[in-house]
Amino acid sequence: MHINITKSEAGNNKGSCSQLVAYLEKENRLAEALDKFAVPEYWFSHQQDDVQAYEVRQGIDNNIAKLSRDDAKFFLVNISPSEKELLYLEDKFGDKAGDYLKVYAKQVMDAYAGNFKRSGVESGKDLVYFGKLEHNRYYTYKDLEVRKGKAKRGEVKPGRQMHVQIIVSRKDASNSIKLSPLNNSKGKNAEHSLKVGQFDRVAFKQAAESLFDRLFDYTRTLDESFKYANTLKNGSYEERKQMNDIQLEWQAASGQKVSQSFPLLKALLEPEFMGPPAGGGMDEDLKRRKKKKRGLGQGSDQYRGPSM
Repeated sequence: MHINITKSEAGNNKGSCSQLVAYLEKENRLAEALDKFAVPEYWFSHQQDDVQAYEVRQGIDNNIAKLSRDDAKFFLVNISPSEKELLYLEDKFGDKAGDYLKVYAKQVMDAYAGNFKRSGVESGKDLVYFGKLEHNRYYTYKDLEVRKGKAKRGEVKPGRQMHVQIIVSRKDASNSIKLSPLNNSKGKNAEHSLKVGQFDRVAFKQAAESLFDRLFDYTRTLDESFKYANTLKNGSYEERKQMNDIQLEWQAASGQKVSQSFPLLKALLEPEFMGPPAGGGMDEDLKRRKKKKRGLGQGSDQYRGPSM
């Protein structure tokens, strides 16, 4: 499960959300162009499942009391299940998988609200947000396939791509409390943190993952967990090594070949050589690396040691 919080996918988030709403209406426009009688995919809120685009714009743009011109007015929450998770939902719910994904998204917004630890903001009903179920993703100029000429910008990407995009207001439903999920306060000053609202993005993503597993009775393997991915990206050497040991134990218990351990994790576990060996010598590998750097500016002496 991939959960991401950004300012906006289209334009910035310091003005009206109209540009973002128009962007997220793209699938409805495409469907209408092919069939004028096509049923649109409506937006949903915590209370409704048939919200119109103009209601989204009004709801977000009118909920900005005491925000300055340079303040963020809204944020975008992207909820993207993996292809394996989507296949599981399809097997379990058939063509109703999208409806259940929206049910899940509402519970994610309950977790979003609770993560602020603010009095009066306990669940999704205390927020102003609107979600949109999207069935596809589209190539952009940033994709390698487009740059290599293997795909065109705007073409539908292959595979299962169903996901939910949620526009959530910076202010709560009472239009009196500022809420920023990008706030980096860690509680060093408890009084200040209570005032501005601290948001632990790691805890939020872990909670959202656990919600999916409990709600749909989904059995998640270690290598598809947020904890696993986050450890690979941000963990210390000791934490990565511990995760590798756990992964190998899991492989052995499940009958997989231990040699199939994940190469990325193995690479991350390679020790870093921080300088010449004791005694003033320098191994041949380090000499070759330093020769390559000559004439290209002064480089660091750090390099990755031999594979474990």
